[in-house]
Amino acid sequence: MRLGVNIDHVATIREARKIDFPDPVQAAVFAELAGAYGITVHLRQDRRHIKERDVELLNATLKTHLNVEISLNEEILKFIKSVKPGACCLVPEKVEEITTEGGLNIMKFIEPIKNVVRELKAEGIKTTIFIEPDGELIKRAPECEVDAIEINTGKYSDAKIEKEVEIELARLKNAAKLAKSLRLKVHAGHGLNYHNVKPVAEIPEIEELNIGHSIIGRAIFVGLERAVREMIELI
Repeated sequence: MRLGVNIDHVATIREARKIDFPDPVQAAVFAELAGAYGITVHLRQDRRHIKERDVELLNATLKTHLNVEISLNEEILKFIKSVKPGACCLVPEKVEEITTEGGLNIMKFIEPIKNVVRELKAEGIKTTIFIEPDGELIKRAPECEVDAIEINTGKYSDAKIEKEVEIELARLKNAAKLAKSLRLKVHAGHGLNYHNVKPVAEIPEIEELNIGHSIIGRAIFVGLERAVREMIELI
């Protein structure tokens, strides 16, 4: 099980003052030193946190693996192709949302997704799509020609009642098993924290978890290296 640490919210704190501190690149280095497999950032169309310069510096600095979440936006795609990070995860995006609200609608956008995936692969960039734990959607995922899927754990993470948690966990297990049977690599993430991550980490088909908000939040109290190490120990 690998841990990718999302450092978007380090940039969120920086942008609260529109200055150059705290630096997400520095945060990424500390996460690497703590044992993170890689670093994830989301280059949004509104540039509310991560900027192009961050992506460029991260790509030049990291010793591990840079995964950039992007929409199907042509301007951002052009930039990503010029930088050539290790991997890209295609995600839906709305300007008014606080954070990514759900998985990418493969049924609606399959042709644009396929085109973007082919462009990224031509540059040697591994591709992932962020998708709901829905069987019908996952069955269509191989058509997108991606290297992996990232299953949205948001509903599981938001569940409060034990029965709801069990239902959502079962959905994740079934989705991961189906994806693996289709020869897709399986990642997962969204809303996972120190209290709910272990049952997801125990799903054998899942190879990688991408976690950000809870790690950065805990880092405020215990420091980033310790926060990353504690998450790695849990998974």
